[in-house]
Amino acid sequence: MNRRDFVKYVGAGSFALMAEQAGAQEMTKSLVKPSSKKLINDGKYLKFNPDGRLKILQITDCHYKVDDPMNSQISIDRMNELLDIEKPDFVMFTGDVVFSNGTFTGLDTVLGLVTDRNIPFALVFGNHDDEYDHSRPELYDYIVKKKGAIMPKRVTDEAPDFVIPVMSSGLDNKLAAALYCLDSHSYSKLSSVPGYDWIRHDQIDWYRKQSAIFTEMNDGKPLPSMAFFHIPLPEYRDAVMQEKYRIFGVKGEGVCCPIVNSGFFTAAKECGDMMAMFCGHDHDNDYAVRYMEILLAYGRYSGGNTVYNDIPNGARSIILHEGERKFDTYICLAGGERDTRITYPDSFM
Repeated sequence: MNRRDFVKYVGAGSFALMAEQAGAQEMTKSLVKPSSKKLINDGKYLKFNPDGRLKILQITDCHYKVDDPMNSQISIDRMNELLDIEKPDFVMFTGDVVFSNGTFTGLDTVLGLVTDRNIPFALVFGNHDDEYDHSRPELYDYIVKKKGAIMPKRVTDEAPDFVIPVMSSGLDNKLAAALYCLDSHSYSKLSSVPGYDWIRHDQIDWYRKQSAIFTEMNDGKPLPSMAFFHIPLPEYRDAVMQEKYRIFGVKGEGVCCPIVNSGFFTAAKECGDMMAMFCGHDHDNDYAVRYMEILLAYGRYSGGNTVYNDIPNGARSIILHEGERKFDTYICLAGGERDTRITYPDSFM
C-alpha cells in the first residue's frame, strides 16, 4: 500500500472530544468504509451545529517573524480580534505561518490563539514554512500534538494530505460534507520547469479514491466538499482572464501559480463533489470567482508588516449549510467589518 492509499483513512475531527466520550463507537461507526474495518480519519470529525451551520475561519500567510515581534504583532492583534468577533467553529490555516528561525516558538504564538480558545484547527503548509530551522515532517509532528489539531499522525516520511469529514447535526451522525486539506508544496523540482510546485498525481489519485468512498457512503451522490491548499491552481488565473466570470473581491496582483497544470481541478469536476477551493499565497488577492461551477477563492492576507501587502490584513469566513450544496463567505476586517459577502451558488445565478 502506498503512502496516499494508507493515509486516506487517517485524518481528524471535532477536537477529538467526540471520540473520547461515552458512545464513541456508535458515533464513529458511520465512518467505516464499506467492506472494511478501518475508520476514515481515525473516526474523528467536525459536526454541524444544531442550527445546521458550520463556521470556518480561514487564516493565511501570517508570516510571523520571531525576530521581528513589533511588525508581527500586527498579525496577532488582527487574529485575536477576528477570532473574538467571528467565533468560528473551526480554523483553517492555509500556509506560510512562520517566516523566520525559531519556527516552533512562532507556531506556539500563532496557534496558541486558537488553542487557548479551545477551537479545533488544521493547517496545510505554504512554500515558506520549512525554509528555516525545521523540515516539513518535523513541523507537522510538532503541530499535530497541539490541543485541537484535527490532523492525522504522520505515518510516512512526508506530511500527509488528509480529509476532515463533517457530520450532520442530528444524533444519527450522518456524513454531511468533507474538507480536503492538501499540500501544494513549494518550488518545482524539475530544472526544465521553473516556478512553483503543483499538487501531484499521487495526491490527485488519493482524492479521487476518497471521493468515491464518500460518494458510496452518501447513497451514490457526490458529497458536498471543499479543498484547502496554499498555492493557487492555474485555473485561478484562467478564470480571471475571461470576462464572462464575475469576480468578487480584490485582485491586486497576478496569480502566482504553477506554470504546468497537474489536473486537480479536472479531477474535482469529474468527481462532482467539489463546491469550492480556498488558497492563500498571493497577499494582494482576496477575490472569489465561480469557474465552471466551482468557486475559486483566496483567503485574506492575515499577516503583519513582515512581508509585502498593499491591502489591510484580515481573514475569510466560510459558513456551510447542512444538507445543501450551499455556503456563505465574506472577508473579515478590523472593527468587525465584513466585506464582499457572497452566497454560493446564489450570488452567481
